[in-house]
Amino acid sequence: MLDFNHIVGHEQIIEHLKTAIGTGKVSHAYLFAGEDGSGKNMLANAFAMALQCEQIKQGNIEDVTQVTSCGICKSCIQAASDSHPDIIRITHEKASIGIDDIRIQLNNDIQIKPYSSPYKIYIIDEAEKLTEQAQNALLKTIEEPPQYGIILLLTNNLNSLLPTILSRCVTLHLKPIDSELIVDYLMEHYQIPDYQAELSTIFAQGNLGKAIQYSSSEEFAEMKKDVLHLLKYIDDMELYEIIDGLKKISENKVRVFDYIDLMILWYRDVLLFKVTNDPNLLIYKSEFQDISKQANKRSYEGIEKIIAAMEKAKVRLNANVNFDLTMELMLLTIKENGND
Repeated sequence: MLDFNHIVGHEQIIEHLKTAIGTGKVSHAYLFAGEDGSGKNMLANAFAMALQCEQIKQGNIEDVTQVTSCGICKSCIQAASDSHPDIIRITHEKASIGIDDIRIQLNNDIQIKPYSSPYKIYIIDEAEKLTEQAQNALLKTIEEPPQYGIILLLTNNLNSLLPTILSRCVTLHLKPIDSELIVDYLMEHYQIPDYQAELSTIFAQGNLGKAIQYSSSEEFAEMKKDVLHLLKYIDDMELYEIIDGLKKISENKVRVFDYIDLMILWYRDVLLFKVTNDPNLLIYKSEFQDISKQANKRSYEGIEKIIAAMEKAKVRLNANVNFDLTMELMLLTIKENGND
Protein backbone atom coordinates (compact mmCIF):
# COMPACT_ATOMS: atom_id res chain seq x y z
CA MET A 1 0.00 0.00 0.00
CA LEU A 2 1.49 3.33 -1.08
CA ASP A 3 1.30 6.62 0.81
CA PHE A 4 0.40 9.97 -0.75
CA ASN A 5 4.03 10.73 -1.64
CA HIS A 6 4.24 7.70 -3.95
CA ILE A 7 1.13 8.48 -6.01
CA VAL A 8 1.69 9.87 -9.50
CA GLY A 9 -0.54 12.85 -10.35
CA HIS A 10 -3.95 13.63 -8.77
CA GLU A 11 -2.43 16.56 -6.89
CA GLN A 12 -5.75 18.34 -6.26
CA ILE A 13 -7.42 15.25 -4.81
CA ILE A 14 -4.42 14.52 -2.59
CA GLU A 15 -4.42 18.13 -1.37
CA HIS A 16 -8.15 17.86 -0.57
CA LEU A 17 -7.67 14.63 1.41
CA LYS A 18 -4.63 15.97 3.26
CA THR A 19 -6.52 19.12 4.19
CA ALA A 20 -9.43 17.08 5.51
CA ILE A 21 -7.07 15.08 7.74
CA GLY A 22 -5.02 18.10 8.79
CA THR A 23 -8.05 20.17 9.78
CA GLY A 24 -9.96 17.24 11.27
CA LYS A 25 -12.86 17.78 8.84
CA VAL A 26 -13.15 14.29 7.44
CA SER A 27 -16.43 13.31 5.79
CA HIS A 28 -18.18 10.01 6.52
CA ALA A 29 -18.47 9.10 2.83
CA TYR A 30 -16.19 9.66 -0.16
CA LEU A 31 -16.71 8.65 -3.76
CA PHE A 32 -13.64 8.18 -5.98
CA ALA A 33 -14.80 8.35 -9.60
CA GLY A 34 -12.55 7.39 -12.51
CA GLU A 35 -12.00 4.77 -15.17
CA ASP A 36 -10.31 1.47 -14.36
CA GLY A 37 -6.58 1.91 -13.85
CA SER A 38 -6.85 5.62 -13.08
CA GLY A 39 -5.67 5.31 -9.45
CA LYS A 40 -8.87 5.03 -7.39
CA ASN A 41 -7.54 2.20 -5.25
CA MET A 42 -4.19 3.89 -4.65
CA LEU A 43 -5.86 7.09 -3.47
CA ALA A 44 -8.37 5.29 -1.25
CA ASN A 45 -5.65 3.10 0.26
CA ALA A 46 -3.34 6.04 0.94
CA PHE A 47 -6.21 7.99 2.51
CA ALA A 48 -7.19 5.06 4.74
CA MET A 49 -3.58 4.46 5.75
CA ALA A 50 -3.08 8.14 6.68
CA LEU A 51 -6.36 8.30 8.62
CA GLN A 52 -5.27 5.38 10.80
CA CYS A 53 -1.59 6.34 11.16
CA GLU A 54 -0.57 6.57 14.82
CA GLN A 55 1.86 9.43 14.15
CA ILE A 56 -0.63 11.85 12.58
CA LYS A 57 -2.27 14.21 15.05
CA GLN A 58 -5.42 14.97 13.10
CA GLY A 59 -7.04 18.39 13.23
CA ASN A 60 -3.91 20.02 14.59
CA ILE A 61 -1.54 20.26 11.64
CA GLU A 62 -0.51 23.73 10.44
CA ASP A 63 1.18 22.56 7.24
CA VAL A 64 -1.22 20.10 5.59
CA THR A 65 1.33 19.30 2.87
CA GLN A 66 3.15 17.28 5.53
CA VAL A 67 0.14 15.00 6.11
CA THR A 68 1.16 11.50 5.10
CA SER A 69 1.39 8.16 6.82
CA CYS A 70 4.65 7.41 8.61
CA GLY A 71 4.96 3.89 7.23
CA ILE A 72 6.59 2.53 10.39
CA CYS A 73 3.92 2.46 13.11
CA LYS A 74 1.94 -0.72 13.77
CA SER A 75 -1.12 0.66 11.99
CA CYS A 76 0.82 1.57 8.83
CA ILE A 77 2.53 -1.82 8.74
CA GLN A 78 -0.85 -3.54 9.04
CA ALA A 79 -2.34 -1.33 6.33
CA ALA A 80 0.61 -1.94 4.02
CA SER A 81 0.22 -5.72 4.42
CA ASP A 82 -3.56 -5.49 3.89
CA SER A 83 -4.22 -6.92 7.36
CA HIS A 84 -5.50 -3.86 9.21
CA PRO A 85 -8.50 -4.87 11.37
CA ASP A 86 -10.15 -1.46 10.97
CA ILE A 87 -9.72 -1.11 7.19
CA ILE A 88 -12.35 -3.44 5.72
CA ARG A 89 -12.80 -4.23 2.03
CA ILE A 90 -16.26 -5.27 0.94
CA THR A 91 -16.08 -8.45 -1.12
CA HIS A 92 -18.66 -10.22 -3.26
CA GLU A 93 -18.88 -13.62 -4.89
CA LYS A 94 -21.59 -12.85 -7.43
CA ALA A 95 -21.46 -10.53 -10.44
CA SER A 96 -23.15 -7.80 -8.40
CA ILE A 97 -22.77 -6.52 -4.84
CA GLY A 98 -26.01 -7.54 -3.17
CA ILE A 99 -27.97 -6.39 -0.17
CA ASP A 100 -26.63 -9.24 2.01
CA ASP A 101 -23.04 -8.24 1.20
CA ILE A 102 -23.74 -4.73 2.51
CA ARG A 103 -25.80 -5.81 5.50
CA ILE A 104 -23.35 -8.44 6.76
CA GLN A 105 -19.99 -6.88 5.88
CA LEU A 106 -20.84 -3.22 6.53
CA ASN A 107 -24.14 -2.35 8.22
CA ASN A 108 -23.86 -4.96 10.96
CA ASP A 109 -20.09 -4.69 11.34
CA ILE A 110 -19.97 -0.90 11.62
CA GLN A 111 -21.95 -1.08 14.86
CA ILE A 112 -18.88 -2.64 16.49
CA LYS A 113 -16.36 -0.01 17.58
CA PRO A 114 -12.89 0.10 15.98
CA TYR A 115 -10.48 -2.56 17.20
CA SER A 116 -7.45 -0.31 17.67
CA SER A 117 -7.85 2.84 15.56
CA PRO A 118 -9.72 6.16 15.53
CA TYR A 119 -11.78 5.09 12.53
CA LYS A 120 -13.42 2.08 11.00
CA ILE A 121 -12.98 2.44 7.24
CA TYR A 122 -14.91 0.48 4.61
CA ILE A 123 -13.68 0.37 1.02
CA ILE A 124 -16.21 -0.63 -1.64
CA ASP A 125 -14.43 -1.18 -4.94
CA GLU A 126 -16.50 -1.49 -8.15
CA ALA A 127 -19.36 0.37 -6.46
CA GLU A 128 -21.13 0.46 -9.84
CA LYS A 129 -21.97 -3.21 -9.15
CA LEU A 130 -24.11 -2.35 -6.13
CA THR A 131 -27.70 -3.42 -6.72
CA GLU A 132 -30.42 -0.85 -6.03
CA GLN A 133 -31.41 -2.77 -2.89
CA ALA A 134 -27.79 -2.81 -1.72
CA GLN A 135 -27.52 0.94 -2.33
CA ASN A 136 -30.65 1.61 -0.30
CA ALA A 137 -29.26 -0.51 2.53
CA LEU A 138 -25.98 1.41 2.33
CA LEU A 139 -27.83 4.71 2.28
CA LYS A 140 -29.22 4.13 5.78
CA THR A 141 -25.69 3.81 7.15
CA ILE A 142 -24.34 6.79 5.18
CA GLU A 143 -27.21 8.95 6.51
CA GLU A 144 -26.59 8.04 10.16
CA PRO A 145 -23.07 6.62 10.52
CA PRO A 146 -21.34 6.24 13.86
CA GLN A 147 -18.78 8.97 14.48
CA TYR A 148 -15.89 6.64 13.71
CA GLY A 149 -17.35 5.24 10.47
CA ILE A 150 -15.94 6.20 7.04
CA ILE A 151 -17.10 4.69 3.75
CA LEU A 152 -15.02 4.95 0.56
CA LEU A 153 -16.79 4.05 -2.67
CA LEU A 154 -14.79 3.51 -5.87
CA THR A 155 -16.53 3.52 -9.24
CA ASN A 156 -15.97 3.86 -12.97
CA ASN A 157 -19.62 4.80 -13.57
CA LEU A 158 -21.31 7.48 -11.48
CA ASN A 159 -24.56 7.00 -13.39
CA SER A 160 -24.99 3.58 -11.81
CA LEU A 161 -25.38 5.08 -8.33
CA LEU A 162 -28.59 6.48 -6.89
CA PRO A 163 -28.86 10.28 -6.63
CA THR A 164 -29.44 9.88 -2.89
CA ILE A 165 -26.06 8.12 -2.57
CA LEU A 166 -24.29 10.73 -4.70
CA SER A 167 -25.75 13.62 -2.70
CA ARG A 168 -24.36 12.28 0.57
CA CYS A 169 -20.81 11.63 -0.62
CA VAL A 170 -17.85 13.90 -1.24
CA THR A 171 -17.22 13.08 -4.90
CA LEU A 172 -13.64 13.19 -6.15
CA HIS A 173 -13.26 13.02 -9.93
CA LEU A 174 -9.96 11.54 -11.08
CA LYS A 175 -8.52 13.48 -14.03
CA PRO A 176 -5.98 12.26 -16.60
CA ILE A 177 -2.38 12.38 -15.36
CA ASP A 178 0.14 14.58 -17.15
CA SER A 179 1.87 12.58 -19.90
CA GLU A 180 5.38 13.56 -18.82
CA LEU A 181 4.77 12.20 -15.33
CA ILE A 182 3.63 8.84 -16.74
CA VAL A 183 6.55 8.59 -19.17
CA ASP A 184 9.03 9.35 -16.38
CA TYR A 185 7.34 6.81 -14.11
CA LEU A 186 7.48 4.04 -16.72
CA MET A 187 11.14 4.72 -17.48
CA GLU A 188 12.17 4.96 -13.82
CA HIS A 189 10.16 2.15 -12.25
CA TYR A 190 9.80 -0.29 -15.15
CA GLN A 191 12.94 0.52 -17.17
CA ILE A 192 10.81 1.05 -20.30
CA PRO A 193 12.70 2.69 -23.21
CA ASP A 194 11.65 6.28 -23.84
CA TYR A 195 9.98 5.66 -27.23
CA GLN A 196 7.98 2.71 -25.82
CA ALA A 197 7.01 4.70 -22.72
CA GLU A 198 5.79 7.58 -24.90
CA LEU A 199 3.72 5.31 -27.12
CA SER A 200 2.16 3.51 -24.15
CA THR A 201 1.39 6.85 -22.50
CA ILE A 202 -0.30 8.25 -25.60
CA PHE A 203 -2.51 5.19 -25.78
CA ALA A 204 -3.33 5.30 -22.08
CA GLN A 205 -4.60 8.91 -22.34
CA GLY A 206 -3.58 9.92 -18.84
CA ASN A 207 -4.34 6.56 -17.20
CA LEU A 208 -1.25 5.27 -15.38
CA GLY A 209 -2.62 1.75 -14.90
CA LYS A 210 -3.30 1.37 -18.60
CA ALA A 211 0.11 2.82 -19.49
CA ILE A 212 1.81 0.20 -17.31
CA GLN A 213 -0.32 -2.51 -18.92
CA TYR A 214 0.44 -1.35 -22.48
CA SER A 215 4.16 -1.01 -21.82
CA SER A 216 4.47 -4.58 -20.57
CA SER A 217 1.80 -6.29 -22.68
CA GLU A 218 3.02 -8.91 -25.13
CA GLU A 219 -0.28 -8.61 -27.00
CA PHE A 220 0.19 -4.86 -27.45
CA ALA A 221 3.80 -5.38 -28.58
CA GLU A 222 2.68 -8.01 -31.11
CA MET A 223 -0.09 -5.76 -32.37
CA LYS A 224 2.38 -2.91 -32.85
CA LYS A 225 4.74 -5.26 -34.70
CA ASP A 226 1.95 -6.31 -37.11
CA VAL A 227 0.90 -2.72 -37.74
CA LEU A 228 4.45 -1.51 -38.39
CA HIS A 229 5.15 -4.37 -40.79
CA LEU A 230 2.02 -3.53 -42.77
CA LEU A 231 2.66 0.21 -42.88
CA LYS A 232 6.35 -0.02 -43.73
CA TYR A 233 5.77 -2.24 -46.74
CA ILE A 234 2.24 -1.38 -47.89
CA ASP A 235 3.49 0.73 -50.83
CA ASP A 236 5.19 -2.32 -52.33
CA MET A 237 2.47 -4.84 -51.48
CA GLU A 238 0.08 -6.43 -53.93
CA LEU A 239 -3.62 -6.21 -53.16
CA TYR A 240 -3.80 -9.82 -51.94
CA GLU A 241 -0.97 -9.13 -49.48
CA ILE A 242 -2.86 -6.16 -48.09
CA ILE A 243 -5.95 -8.36 -47.69
CA ASP A 244 -3.78 -10.88 -45.79
CA GLY A 245 -2.74 -8.06 -43.47
CA LEU A 246 -6.39 -7.19 -43.03
CA LYS A 247 -7.17 -10.78 -42.02
CA LYS A 248 -4.63 -10.54 -39.21
CA ILE A 249 -6.37 -7.44 -37.89
CA SER A 250 -9.76 -9.15 -38.30
CA GLU A 251 -8.65 -11.91 -35.93
CA ASN A 252 -8.67 -9.37 -33.10
CA LYS A 253 -11.68 -7.15 -33.83
CA VAL A 254 -11.95 -6.20 -30.16
CA ARG A 255 -8.69 -4.26 -30.49
CA VAL A 256 -9.37 -2.80 -33.94
CA PHE A 257 -9.51 0.78 -32.64
CA ASP A 258 -6.07 0.26 -31.09
CA TYR A 259 -4.82 -0.97 -34.46
CA ILE A 260 -6.17 2.12 -36.20
CA ASP A 261 -4.79 4.46 -33.53
CA LEU A 262 -1.34 2.90 -33.96
CA MET A 263 -1.63 3.55 -37.70
CA ILE A 264 -2.73 7.15 -37.14
CA LEU A 265 0.29 7.75 -34.91
CA TRP A 266 2.54 6.41 -37.70
CA TYR A 267 1.19 8.83 -40.30
CA ARG A 268 1.22 11.72 -37.86
CA ASP A 269 4.92 10.95 -37.42
CA VAL A 270 5.33 10.93 -41.21
CA LEU A 271 3.57 14.31 -41.44
CA LEU A 272 5.51 15.75 -38.51
CA PHE A 273 8.84 14.69 -39.96
CA LYS A 274 7.88 16.12 -43.36
CA VAL A 275 7.22 19.46 -41.67
CA THR A 276 10.12 19.58 -39.17
CA ASN A 277 12.73 17.10 -40.40
CA ASP A 278 13.41 16.44 -36.69
CA PRO A 279 13.56 12.73 -35.69
CA ASN A 280 13.54 13.64 -31.98
CA LEU A 281 9.88 14.64 -32.24
CA LEU A 282 8.77 11.24 -33.50
CA ILE A 283 6.80 8.75 -31.43
CA TYR A 284 8.16 5.84 -33.50
CA LYS A 285 11.76 7.01 -33.12
CA SER A 286 13.18 3.55 -33.80
CA GLU A 287 11.46 3.54 -37.22
CA PHE A 288 13.04 6.81 -38.29
CA GLN A 289 14.48 5.48 -41.57
CA ASP A 290 11.13 4.21 -42.88
CA ILE A 291 9.26 7.28 -41.68
CA SER A 292 11.80 9.47 -43.44
CA LYS A 293 11.34 7.55 -46.72
CA GLN A 294 7.56 7.85 -46.57
CA ALA A 295 7.75 11.54 -45.71
CA ASN A 296 9.80 12.12 -48.86
CA LYS A 297 7.41 10.10 -51.06
CA ARG A 298 4.09 11.39 -49.81
CA SER A 299 2.52 14.81 -50.24
CA TYR A 300 0.95 16.77 -47.40
CA GLU A 301 -2.43 16.29 -49.01
CA GLY A 302 -1.89 12.53 -49.35
CA ILE A 303 -0.93 12.11 -45.71
CA GLU A 304 -3.92 14.15 -44.58
CA LYS A 305 -6.21 12.00 -46.75
CA ILE A 306 -4.83 8.85 -45.11
CA ILE A 307 -5.35 10.17 -41.58
CA ALA A 308 -8.87 11.34 -42.51
CA ALA A 309 -9.64 7.89 -43.93
CA MET A 310 -8.59 6.27 -40.66
CA GLU A 311 -10.71 8.61 -38.57
CA LYS A 312 -13.62 7.92 -40.93
CA ALA A 313 -13.07 4.16 -40.53
CA LYS A 314 -13.43 4.54 -36.75
CA VAL A 315 -16.70 6.42 -37.20
CA ARG A 316 -18.00 3.72 -39.57
CA LEU A 317 -17.03 0.92 -37.21
CA ASN A 318 -18.81 2.68 -34.34
CA ALA A 319 -21.88 2.82 -36.61
CA ASN A 320 -21.59 -0.96 -37.21
CA VAL A 321 -20.76 -0.62 -40.91
CA ASN A 322 -19.38 -3.88 -42.39
CA PHE A 323 -15.99 -4.50 -40.78
CA ASP A 324 -14.10 -5.99 -43.75
CA LEU A 325 -15.41 -3.37 -46.19
CA THR A 326 -14.51 -0.51 -43.85
CA MET A 327 -10.97 -1.77 -43.32
CA GLU A 328 -10.43 -2.51 -47.03
CA LEU A 329 -11.43 1.04 -47.97
CA MET A 330 -9.07 2.43 -45.35
CA LEU A 331 -6.10 0.33 -46.50
CA LEU A 332 -6.77 1.10 -50.17
CA THR A 333 -6.72 4.82 -49.36
CA ILE A 334 -3.28 4.32 -47.81
CA LYS A 335 -2.13 2.42 -50.90
CA GLU A 336 -3.52 5.00 -53.34
CA ASN A 337 -1.72 7.84 -51.59
CA GLY A 338 1.61 6.06 -51.39
CA ASN A 339 3.48 7.87 -54.14
CA ASP A 340 2.16 11.40 -54.66
